[in-house]
Amino acid sequence: MLIVHVFVHVKPECIEQFRRITVENAANSVKEPGIARFDVLQQAGDPARFVLVEVYRDAEAPAKHKETAHYQAWAAAAADMLAEPRSRAAYANIYPGDEGW
Repeated sequence: MLIVHVFVHVKPECIEQFRRITVENAANSVKEPGIARFDVLQQAGDPARFVLVEVYRDAEAPAKHKETAHYQAWAAAAADMLAEPRSRAAYANIYPGDEGW
């Protein structure tokens, strides 16, 4: 398992549009065989900040995800909504075990 947290800061005027396109991308992403989970979180104290929690079944799944039409459409649409470049951190799964996903 590979777990990636993507940190996104959007322009205030783009919050609702970003939420809409990101939920659409997440709903399509969880249909991919290599994705176990795809969560969209919005910061309580700053609604312009989001965290995407992407749980991949193997190391090859992120590259396959980026080849999909829904990801490419999301990335193109989101690019102009960002207040700053996205950042990310990758994690190894500890608990629950991989079978728990």
